[in-house]
Amino acid sequence: MFPEIASVPLPDGIYDGELIVPGIDGKPNFEAMMSRFKSIKAPYQVQFAIFDVIYVGDKKVTHLPLLERKQLLDELLPTDSELVTKVKWLSGNAKAYFELIKQHDLEGIVQKKADAPYLIGRRSKEVLKVINYKYTTINIVGYTKKKFGLLLQFDNKESAGVMEFMPPIERRKFYQYTHNNRIADKGDIIFINPLPCRVKYRNLTSNGKLRIPSFENWVS
Repeated sequence: MFPEIASVPLPDGIYDGELIVPGIDGKPNFEAMMSRFKSIKAPYQVQFAIFDVIYVGDKKVTHLPLLERKQLLDELLPTDSELVTKVKWLSGNAKAYFELIKQHDLEGIVQKKADAPYLIGRRSKEVLKVINYKYTTINIVGYTKKKFGLLLQFDNKESAGVMEFMPPIERRKFYQYTHNNRIADKGDIIFINPLPCRVKYRNLTSNGKLRIPSFENWVS
């Protein structure tokens, strides 16, 4: 699937990281990465962004504090390349750093305790992911009958994508609204009179839709 990464002669060990496609503006291109996951023929170069090390050779290092594992990474991978890079990090100043992330419209930050060990296969309370969500008011104009999905529309009538995340209590309110506000029934989709709500989302996709929208509250 990713022969260019598999061919990189990394020092023997097990690393934790993620595959990304760096965009022209330096930001990871999520859509390009998804295209590459689907097909090796997709014209995008993948990069392995490493943020932790689990084994050095056959020696397990998960018990070491985070900062010591970071030092090991610097020793194992002193330089970055187009195919492999270490995720940049800093100690302290999380609030100021997050403000910088927002200014550059990046996805978010991950906060970790400096003395935290690495937990394999478990969520750690020592790790906190802070997403740079965007918020907007949008119209729900329909829903799917089978798998839950709400059709979203901007005020200019352009499609804003599909929302799959809404708390159960709000879903019940939504279905109550639809009883007297159905417009048309087309296959798996039921169209309704526009219902405004506020949503949060990661960013806009290349075709102008909301990426991973989720419900926040109703708008009267």
